Amino acid sequence: MNIPHSISYQLIMTLILSTLLAGCTVGPDFKRPPPPEVETYTSTPIVLGESQRFSEKGEDNQQWWHELGSPKLNALIDEALSANPTLAGARATLRQANELYVAQAGSSLYPQVGANVGGQRQRSNPSVSGQSGDGQEFSLYSTSVSVHYTFDLVGGSRRALESLAAQVDYQGFQLEGARLTLLADIVTGAVTLARLADQIQATEAILRSQEEQLAMTREGVRLGQIAPDAVLAIQTQVEQTRASIPSLRNQLQQNEHLLAVLVGRAPGTGGLPFFSLREFTLPVDLPLTVPSVLVRSRPDIQAAEALLHAANAEYGVAIAQLYPQLTLSANLGSQALTTGALFGSDSAIWSLVGQLTQPLFSPGLPAQKRAALAAFDAAAANYRMVVLESLRSVADVLRALENDAQRLTALSAAHAAAQGALESIQRQYGLGSVSYVNLLIAQEQVQQVRIALIEAQAHHLIESSAAFYQAMGGGKSTAGTTLVKVEPTNVPRERLIR
Repeated sequence: MNIPHSISYQLIMTLILSTLLAGCTVGPDFKRPPPPEVETYTSTPIVLGESQRFSEKGEDNQQWWHELGSPKLNALIDEALSANPTLAGARATLRQANELYVAQAGSSLYPQVGANVGGQRQRSNPSVSGQSGDGQEFSLYSTSVSVHYTFDLVGGSRRALESLAAQVDYQGFQLEGARLTLLADIVTGAVTLARLADQIQATEAILRSQEEQLAMTREGVRLGQIAPDAVLAIQTQVEQTRASIPSLRNQLQQNEHLLAVLVGRAPGTGGLPFFSLREFTLPVDLPLTVPSVLVRSRPDIQAAEALLHAANAEYGVAIAQLYPQLTLSANLGSQALTTGALFGSDSAIWSLVGQLTQPLFSPGLPAQKRAALAAFDAAAANYRMVVLESLRSVADVLRALENDAQRLTALSAAHAAAQGALESIQRQYGLGSVSYVNLLIAQEQVQQVRIALIEAQAHHLIESSAAFYQAMGGGKSTAGTTLVKVEPTNVPRERLIR
């Protein structure tokens, strides 16, 4: 079978012209939004305590939770990173986005080739063509190979691929954001467990002291040394303290349930480690980056930028629909009455079809273009809002660090003073100059201050670790890089996205 020379020439010229036109891509090329012009997060400098400082150390510290110095916490996080269902779902969503990109690339970048083999049994009717005679039955066999390709004359397919590639990036940043949130939640949960356990211990010590006071007061009433009303006043304090313990225990149990779910366990299985504030170390070096670096570090900002990129590409797709579309189809095969003659020289058939379509009157296409532009404007506004919210979250954390340091200093001084007063009363009690009741009251005051100090220490630990690193984007600057590299198989994206 030979294709006529004129057809071959036209085909070659069509391919050359289409290749030249394919270099055009309509729509604006995406440009990354400029970083914020501000250089600081707060109107006045942040003053930390003596035990902490801002530095560039640890800028690439992706395992920032190790700075807390708890091997049990590290083991719990390792388990969560491999077993948490939310992370597993985010990874699957990322794979889905990647495969959708690969599928679109395969269907739009390359010709679609298909093979067909068929056979049919027919009966002819001569009367249909005005002839006389009996009808005849015969078999007809056919085989063919077809090629179909739509040329990307103005870059509409490339813009669609660019949009899908941005969606892959978006899902990658969503995965990184889910991972960072999981880490922060586990650290917060572990420190909260430690706080509640220590507060329950201190509250139980207060309860024991108050119960001793109540017993001594009742004895004083029995001996006629104390008025009966004193018993009721102390008993009220005892029951109030006793009632606070179930509330603290309920919070602790709920945090245990939450931690179990975060690491991928059922709440009733148990096995969670016991945490105490004494086993945690306060991070010393806090890697504070400038806002221009922050926008390249936080997953939520990068995800918003990926959505903006996708909206920009979709606008190009809408523009491309207003331009001509060229489709080329070729079919080569054979037909015969017997299978033996199917591949003979007289059975060959072929066809070559080129089709150029141009929308002439389609009022919906300009509206789709305007809708795509509106979607881009909405994505741009969303990006600006995400950046502003990120700057606010960093500012909140920095102010919390400053105020927590001051509160912690004051409560540490108060606890030291209460402890000193207790030691003084203990010496006086040993000399017999004060009563045992005074000693119990001093012990109770120490525990009351200790409860407030425990809360301040836990809050400062959380702000210095989970809250700070979550606000900073996870302790690693990703400026100019992609957090998740998932490249389509055999589809080089660098040649597709221009």
